[in-house]
Amino acid sequence: MAEPRVSRILGIVGVDAAKSAQPGVPPYHTPVFVPAHPRYPAGGAAPRVDFELLRPPSGPPVPVAFTSVVKLVEALGPAQPWIALSIGPFAEAMREARLPRVHLDPRVAPGGRRWRPEDLERTYGENGAEA
Repeated sequence: MAEPRVSRILGIVGVDAAKSAQPGVPPYHTPVFVPAHPRYPAGGAAPRVDFELLRPPSGPPVPVAFTSVVKLVEALGPAQPWIALSIGPFAEAMREARLPRVHLDPRVAPGGRRWRPEDLERTYGENGAEA
């Protein structure tokens, strides 16, 4: 079986070429769309983003990412807050948080909780900041 083609520059910049290309794993900088929520702490502290986990039929909640906004909307609805980022740093952050492996483009059971426009208004208000 042929080795995957990997740039030789990876070794120069300190990336292990053997780990950089894995079957079934998107490249590190692949953009993904993740259910997330802005948080604006009181007292002028820096805003942050909290990632929304999904609860599978069994087991602990899991981090999820979608390869397109269309897939995210199909799974979670058009009012779902989200953020775009690269899969690599997101997966690393979830691993550091000791969460299960990121599920990419998961199937979501129909009838599950979905954000509605009125939920967004109640949570974030007209100005987009948490009420």
